[in-house]
Amino acid sequence: MPARPPGRRCAPHPRLRRLALRTTATLALLVLAASGVGHAMVDSAERGLERVDPFQGLPDGQRPDAGDGLTMLLIGTDSREDLSERERDTYHLGDVSCYCADTVMLLHLPASRDRLTVVSLPRDSYAELPAHEFAPTGGHHEPHADKLNAALSHGGPALMVSTVERLAGLRVDHYLELDFAGFVRAVDEVGGVPVCTTRPLRDEPAGLDLPAGAHTLDGAEALAYVRARHVDGTSDVGRMERQQEFLAAFLDRIASSGVLLNPARVTGAAEALLDSVRVDPDFDIAEMVELAEAMREISPSDAEFVSVPLAERERELPNGGTAVVWDAEPAERLFDALRKGQPIDPSRPVGDGSESDGQNGGTCG
Repeated sequence: MPARPPGRRCAPHPRLRRLALRTTATLALLVLAASGVGHAMVDSAERGLERVDPFQGLPDGQRPDAGDGLTMLLIGTDSREDLSERERDTYHLGDVSCYCADTVMLLHLPASRDRLTVVSLPRDSYAELPAHEFAPTGGHHEPHADKLNAALSHGGPALMVSTVERLAGLRVDHYLELDFAGFVRAVDEVGGVPVCTTRPLRDEPAGLDLPAGAHTLDGAEALAYVRARHVDGTSDVGRMERQQEFLAAFLDRIASSGVLLNPARVTGAAEALLDSVRVDPDFDIAEMVELAEAMREISPSDAEFVSVPLAERERELPNGGTAVVWDAEPAERLFDALRKGQPIDPSRPVGDGSESDGQNGGTCG
């Protein structure tokens, strides 16, 4: 891993409105249209996208009413099916694969398309799973309490969507799922992603060992960075903060470096992502590009990353283990604003990663 270059200092990564989120808005547009690969890439991507119906079997009358704008559920899965034994060892993933949700985010755009909000949902959130057919065995499960990430392994995308909608009271319009292999390859294709840590970050189970300073992470290192849960006592909170920061840094890398001047890199990153992505049947490439074009006009002051606020850290579950519990009042305030297409009230903060020590990562100056 590259050593910290002389003269470069770390500054805490700006959160919320100071994040360079205009780059988030342009991801699909950049990948599909930049550097002269536009129409050919769109046609190829449309054919190559794997489809999954996350709304199958969900009675419309039992789902939240449509709110203002569009809400997308973004899932990073713990699937390792496309990884060799050597890759699993390199990435510190172990031998046991689980079709579980490793990362859960909601992306919301109001109908006016003048704001962007990305909400991180702790994967260990306490959730009441509705009755479902247990995917691994086909047996029937009655409603029961579990962690949010178990919804995907128990009942697939449909149970995941249903559980998130029940928790948030927010209707999901589109679904996008990305596995580990695509994430690693995409980071490598763009030549790595710069991060800066204000203190050492170490998590042996995840394979993370970063001294304080500036680094350019390759795919394997980036995976360890966003998966680590034991670098401090914040567990999922610090982990979500790193995920948000890394997403911003990854898209900044695409938008502000020589990547866009290198068609091979743009194409390689797009293919790596698209090969490992599953989306709902109605989310076509044309809509992705249309949304990206609209979001490109969003300024940093009108875009934010937030995390669901927590009230409890160790609620015991009936089947063993513990889960985190959302703080009901500020969480409802957050999702009510999204349902109505209203800005989040900055005078009444919800969750922004402030529960961590703020030293998980940062920008390098």
